[in-house]
Amino acid sequence: MNRFAASVSAAIARVTGSALGPYQSAVIRIGFSATWLLFLVREFPHRQELYGPDGPWDWDLAQQLIAGNHAFTVLMWSDAQGWFTAVYLFAVATAALLLLGWRTRTLSVLFMVGVLSLQNRSIFMGDGGDNVLHLMAIYLVFTRCGQVWSLDARRASRARDARARGEQVTDRVGPALWVVLGFVLVVATSGGLLDDTDPTVPVILYLVWLGVAVRWIVERRATGREPRILLDVITDIAHNGALLVIMAEACLIYATAGWYKIQGTRWQDGTAVYYPLHLDYFSPWPALADLFAGSGTVVMLVTYGTVIVQVAFPFTLFNRRVKNVLLALMMVEHAVIAVVLGLPFFSLAMIAADAVFLPTSFLRRLGGWAARARGAVHDRRGGRAAVPEPRSAEATVAANPPSTRT
Repeated sequence: MNRFAASVSAAIARVTGSALGPYQSAVIRIGFSATWLLFLVREFPHRQELYGPDGPWDWDLAQQLIAGNHAFTVLMWSDAQGWFTAVYLFAVATAALLLLGWRTRTLSVLFMVGVLSLQNRSIFMGDGGDNVLHLMAIYLVFTRCGQVWSLDARRASRARDARARGEQVTDRVGPALWVVLGFVLVVATSGGLLDDTDPTVPVILYLVWLGVAVRWIVERRATGREPRILLDVITDIAHNGALLVIMAEACLIYATAGWYKIQGTRWQDGTAVYYPLHLDYFSPWPALADLFAGSGTVVMLVTYGTVIVQVAFPFTLFNRRVKNVLLALMMVEHAVIAVVLGLPFFSLAMIAADAVFLPTSFLRRLGGWAARARGAVHDRRGGRAAVPEPRSAEATVAANPPSTRT
């Protein structure tokens, strides 16, 4: 009993004492922001048909839909062409900045606003990848996704070095962002623009806005350590809880997809993969699709293999080696889907969701390879090549005191 109590106490201390999975949360941030950014850039010539006034889902239909489901979208604040263009460019900019990891606490919220505003305007224009991105954009708000591989991490490191040298570090950008975005939020609320919206998103916006203010006040005005420790515990619990929800969401997606496939007769007889390969909509490379569909053995193996992997994956989380094998198989499968069926953004979204299960050791090696490659480029250009290896998650948390956390 004492051993069990000690294990529970250690688990609670770990969950409340640090933000777990810094590399996994960074990969999720990079993956989903890159997916959304590439999609917006790719569809820029078609933006009017997808989300704008020229789309088949016109302004009146959108108003009727929003009146019924009360979804959040700033696109319904005005039907002006200039407003639509501004919102679209805003979504592009927030995705790019979140990808770089600049002010991730603020940009994760703005990224969510951009995703929800465009997708909720025309919910019938997307696919399964859009649903995944929709949910993950909300979950990202509660994570500390800029601990590593971000401009925030670089800024925090430089601030620590400056403090170690006895220099005073002043952040003017953060308070300026808080004031400007808070003004916009208050104006939107007082102007009634959020009255018909489901309260979930406005509550998240106000919680983050007020939370940032409380953090700023405590760090500069609190005399003892207790208020800082309390805020750190709340932040770490929110981060770790959001990371757990992301994992559960990925498992739920695969489990439900696998079990629904089992009920289908085409999946039972091993021929389900054959049919989408012969649809013009899903055949950007007809010759390649014919090559896959031409072998009955390949079709059967892929059909049954897909079901087995999707149903089994949630149970393999208890065995790290088996989990890593199935994780690699699923990522390869999504890469094949992206090429053969012409669904690159759906595949990128699913690969980004899968990345939450990647082992930390692999991600650290990946970061090391990237750092060495960047150093080699600097060498060739005559710049400095001294690029440090990324620190472990434990070292990152230990070297990142509460006053400098991103």
